[in-house]
Amino acid sequence: MLTSQARRRLVQKTSSALGLVGTFVLLAGSLVVSSAPASAAALAVEKDIIFTCTGERFTNTSITVKFSAPDSAPAGSPFNLTLGIPALTLGQAVTTATTVSVNAQMTVTGGTVTSGVKTGAQVPVNTTAIPAGNVMYSVAVPAGATGKVTIKPTTLTLGLTSPATPVETCTPSTTTDVLEVPIGTGGGGGNTEEIVSYTCTAGTEAPATVDIKITPTMPTGAKANQDASITWVTAVQTTGDELKVPTTGFPTGTKYFATVKASGAGAPATATGEAAITGTAGQNVTLPSVTIKVKPTTTGTVTITPGDLTIGTSATATTAAIKCTAPATGLPTFTFQVAAGTPTDDPTDDPTTTPTATPTKTTTVIVTETPTTRTTSPTARSSKTPKDGVATGAGGDAGPDGRMFVLAGSMLILAAGGGGLLMRRRAARG
Repeated sequence: MLTSQARRRLVQKTSSALGLVGTFVLLAGSLVVSSAPASAAALAVEKDIIFTCTGERFTNTSITVKFSAPDSAPAGSPFNLTLGIPALTLGQAVTTATTVSVNAQMTVTGGTVTSGVKTGAQVPVNTTAIPAGNVMYSVAVPAGATGKVTIKPTTLTLGLTSPATPVETCTPSTTTDVLEVPIGTGGGGGNTEEIVSYTCTAGTEAPATVDIKITPTMPTGAKANQDASITWVTAVQTTGDELKVPTTGFPTGTKYFATVKASGAGAPATATGEAAITGTAGQNVTLPSVTIKVKPTTTGTVTITPGDLTIGTSATATTAAIKCTAPATGLPTFTFQVAAGTPTDDPTDDPTTTPTATPTKTTTVIVTETPTTRTTSPTARSSKTPKDGVATGAGGDAGPDGRMFVLAGSMLILAAGGGGLLMRRRAARG
């Protein structure tokens, strides 16, 4: 019997333990499943391309550069191509602060790339080790294009912004490595999301190239001469440099300001939204969403392009904690339609307001004829109120309002009652 009971207790304990383990497994599985979409959403078209390098600036003879782009490029709109430059080693340390310079030459089919020298990672002083960094190139896709954009690197020149020479020349190890980006639809307008490469500065730190994804919600019922609200959501991406809270933190009262440029339908040239922002010193910045109001004055299409971002006391603060400047070209566009608005009501033109206007005119006539009224009606001498109680606006001549006396009397009665109760209580106590 005891053995049987012990076995049952053992079975129960084992079942409970297994149940707990199963619960933890299910919980972990649900976390993995729930986090999978977020990871997938951050993925893009990527290609690791190996380069062989020769020169005197760096000791690296072979580097692997990660080419990445959005998983779909909308026709008629540019997209950002990110080059992930790996950690490099200098042949000789520098004694002054500088940055890596990158000049990538590419052959692009199905689009046009804006090439040139880009600024990469910051180079530490008195050391030969350079951290990895990213640079960004804008690739424009023609309107109406279909198929895909093919990007084939030809040469990659690496150096320092100062001194500019010597440089390292790198070429792809194979000629077949290309990055292909499918062309989608959308044309850069509507309620889509786009990644913009901002140049951000924080205090005296060197500028950083920060990729910021913009996801706007455009108004659907905008009307002329009325505010149209745009929800502007921004998020720092991992494809560019990091954006961190300054080591001194954000001062009290710091806000996040997002500015956009507008055109069409008589909209103002710029509009700004703001929101409170907080952050821990040295940690990544989390940008809040803001509401931006644009007031078009005519019907038509309003085109919105991203503007500068500021974290400080105002959108134009010269001593902002962080200032992110939008590129001058290659910006995405978002649009919304504006319908005719309701005209402002005019009491002189609106028939429904005629009864309100009529008593005003009648008042003037009645007041003018008051002497006649007094002559024909003795009772009229005791009041200046016209027949049927039409408001004359002569309240200042009519003396104090009787309601004031009623109010004052009520207050006196309440005070007396309260005093009587207080006296009765004192008398009862003796």
